Amino acid sequence: MSWKENFVTRREMLERCGMGMGAVALTALLGETGALEAAPTAGANPMAPKKPPLPAKAKRVVHLFMNGGPSHVDTFDPKPSLARYGGKAIPITLKTERRTGAAFPTPFTFRRFGESGIEISEIFSHVGQRADDLCVIRSMCSDIPNHEPSLMMMNCGDVRQVRPSFGSWVTYGLGSENQNLPGFIVLCPDGLPTQGTQNWRSAFLPGAYQGTRIDTRETRIEKLIENIQDRYSTRQEQRRQLDLLSELNWEYQERRQEDALLESRTQSFELAFRMQMEADEAFDLSKEPESVKKMYGEGLQARQMMVARRLLERGVRFVQVWHGAGQPWDSHDDIKGNHGRLARECDQPIAALLADLKQRGMLEDTLVIWGGEFGRTPTVELPDVGANSGMVNGRDHNPYGFSMWVAGGGMRKGCVHGATDEFGFAAAENKVHVHDLHATLLYLLGFDHEKFTYRYAGRDFRLTDVHGRVVRELLA
Repeated sequence: MSWKENFVTRREMLERCGMGMGAVALTALLGETGALEAAPTAGANPMAPKKPPLPAKAKRVVHLFMNGGPSHVDTFDPKPSLARYGGKAIPITLKTERRTGAAFPTPFTFRRFGESGIEISEIFSHVGQRADDLCVIRSMCSDIPNHEPSLMMMNCGDVRQVRPSFGSWVTYGLGSENQNLPGFIVLCPDGLPTQGTQNWRSAFLPGAYQGTRIDTRETRIEKLIENIQDRYSTRQEQRRQLDLLSELNWEYQERRQEDALLESRTQSFELAFRMQMEADEAFDLSKEPESVKKMYGEGLQARQMMVARRLLERGVRFVQVWHGAGQPWDSHDDIKGNHGRLARECDQPIAALLADLKQRGMLEDTLVIWGGEFGRTPTVELPDVGANSGMVNGRDHNPYGFSMWVAGGGMRKGCVHGATDEFGFAAAENKVHVHDLHATLLYLLGFDHEKFTYRYAGRDFRLTDVHGRVVRELLA
């Protein structure tokens, strides 16, 4: 036995003396409840694939995040009354973040698509061709008309405190089907969005479950994923170095009572090593047939959607695709120009993703989610400092009622659920709060949202906090 093994620091001695009897009692208690046997083994792979506790319809998720808040009355929720009231006050008053005025009719035309006849705006005509695969929720609602808390609510289930993201919860519960790629990947070009990495962080869950961000503005693998290729060491040399580092880390872990941060760092080193074997191929779109490239179209969003499908196909559990790092859908002015341009960027690629997943037999067990953090007002936003350019042709933030759609993974097909009021200001029929949406999606993935918890700081936390219900009318 070496002197290092016998050596005890003053801090360690105090810890052992002060906590020794408590640890004995806790071990006995855990043994009686069976929790001790259920605890993860030190060194076990946290991303190993796991079976959910309930029968599941979906086993992977792709979340298409329209950052900034797309206007539902210009995309998936037609409101003829806005045309009749155009330029006039509407008989509904709700508190908005900024001053708004009269009814603002949409500058776009809606028409019916598919056998289901769902009314969709002309700016999403390609997505409209997939209408019979969509479940459009027109009665979504959230809590606060600000980007920061609304982003946290949609991504993490809480408007105030930093909580694990939806993707982190999913990978915590299901692991990953590919150990050579991260289980949760975020495709987000051009920098970080509002609230930065909090949108995909694991918070108090083990660090292995946090999202790995990829800047898809880059096209070369060396730029997409920094240091993905080691030009100075062979694979065998890297393996020996990592084995030595792992041995030293585990030795330290044993003396420090399983340091969670060190565990996360060790796992990240291992994942980085394994990614050298598969990441290059997964992000290489040159391997895609020309017919597939033509189906997705050109541009950044087309590239992102193809990468998303390739990642899902290779076993990545959760992929989040951001439309812009700023707030591109935040159209406080020029709703026609801005929303028209943004839809042109992503309409064809999104429709291609749905068609591609379906023809590969993947849509039936993949949840495809589309939406932003809230909607926009049916009334025009009045000129305000810092919000618009003095143009009276945009809309303010609106958490009271907005639209999202979900396809695949056990959701109903070709249907519309719920409704906003006559003007599209607030959810009026069959309201679906963000907590309800999360509860429903977790159910399709095989989890009871009330029992899917993680104990932290003496409390059992869950994605839906103390709220939420499974909206069974959305299920196939």
